[in-house]
Amino acid sequence: MAPLRPNTFAGLSLVLDRVAERRDELDWVEAQALSDEARYLLLDPAGETWLLAEREALRWLDANERRALFADLPASLLGIAEGRPHFLLALDDAHPADALTAALGARRIGLRDAGLLLPAAEAGLFAYAKGLAHWQRETRYCAYCGAPLVLVASGHRARCTNAACGRLHFPRTDAAIIVIVEHEGACLLGRQAGWPPGRYSTLAGFVEPGESLEDAVRREVAEESGVRVEAVHYHSSQPWPLPASLMVGFTATAHSRDIQLRDSELEDARWFTPQQIAAGLADGSLLTPTRLSVSYQLIAHWLRERAGLELDTLVAR
Repeated sequence: MAPLRPNTFAGLSLVLDRVAERRDELDWVEAQALSDEARYLLLDPAGETWLLAEREALRWLDANERRALFADLPASLLGIAEGRPHFLLALDDAHPADALTAALGARRIGLRDAGLLLPAAEAGLFAYAKGLAHWQRETRYCAYCGAPLVLVASGHRARCTNAACGRLHFPRTDAAIIVIVEHEGACLLGRQAGWPPGRYSTLAGFVEPGESLEDAVRREVAEESGVRVEAVHYHSSQPWPLPASLMVGFTATAHSRDIQLRDSELEDARWFTPQQIAAGLADGSLLTPTRLSVSYQLIAHWLRERAGLELDTLVAR
């Protein structure tokens, strides 16, 4: 069961070559950075960036602007897209972000909002840059000996400065599962207490050490709802750098509809038929997750496969 459309932030490999094999070629990377074709994405310490003032597009800096404004900031190579090198510039506290908005003639935006506004390629590049910048900010000292780290490989590795240690640290991504569970024509959705009234979503949770993705699906569903899952099938995945996760989506079949809420994570969990979802969306008693999340895709595919209903149309109405 393929997605209706690429998941938000996904599909970046269709437009970007990360050129990972060249990140250690210092002369080549420097030549790319000095090129008139170079583009720089600026992120503030909170992981926000800037859009053009007049339209929904990223405010890229060119090489001249980089030299004039941020010559002292190291640039991390993101890759090559449309023949142009793309870099990340991560601001520190010495470069106040608020003062830059007017100077850039732009407006600041976070990743969640940008994911709903930007073209797929730009949303994916923003997500990639935010994930890398977060890891760089959080990975300052060696976990083995405590010595300071220095970024290498154009920002994609961190090396311990202690000669007796010298370990390399790599960006990490925390795997999480998200799943739509069904049983005889109904799907299982839950809600957390802090969500807007009426919002229900598919169940999700982080993968634990020594656990397969399928086992994580079974454990998380059982822990949160008490429902026992049998068959588990992969659907699609979504980078989720908020701050550093990968959402791996699944469909699953339940043994029964017996719900027993076992922890405090969910306020409620219910089984919904396609007709109940359509009716709830129509009268406003039900809210779906936003299109930003793979959860929306899971629900959309389930409705299409089981009842020929289009979630986009139901939500629009």
